[in-house]
Amino acid sequence: MDSGIYDCPRVWGDLLPEGVRQLWEPEALAERVWSLLVLTAEGCRRLEGTGPLCRILLAPGDCPPALLAGAETVISYGLSPRDSLTLSSLAEPVLCVQRALPRPDGRLVEPQEFPLPPLPAPAEQMLPLLGLRLLQMPLTDGLFPP
Repeated sequence: MDSGIYDCPRVWGDLLPEGVRQLWEPEALAERVWSLLVLTAEGCRRLEGTGPLCRILLAPGDCPPALLAGAETVISYGLSPRDSLTLSSLAEPVLCVQRALPRPDGRLVEPQEFPLPPLPAPAEQMLPLLGLRLLQMPLTDGLFPP
């Protein structure tokens, strides 16, 4: 399964699921059709033109529509109630799945909430990583297994 995250903060490297490629240059996005591709907010700001080809794209809710055009399925993340993946609380962060989300393995993540452990950065900044882990990790492992 080809999964990648574009413009991932380097400090997240150890938290990425196994096999997820960190992508830094726009040209790397055009290398293949991705099973799952994550665009960080900064990554969306850096990209221009049409978006990469992928089955599932996890992107900020305010990502320009042209960047979403190459995706079969778009999952938005952010703090808006329109976003598919959001936080239901910022004081004690809880990851909220607003609607059923497809995973690259063909299964679905049903709407639910996941209380989050202590994180190395504010939860709202880590939404792309949290979404990636949710969609990529075995569902039995939890978002951050011990």
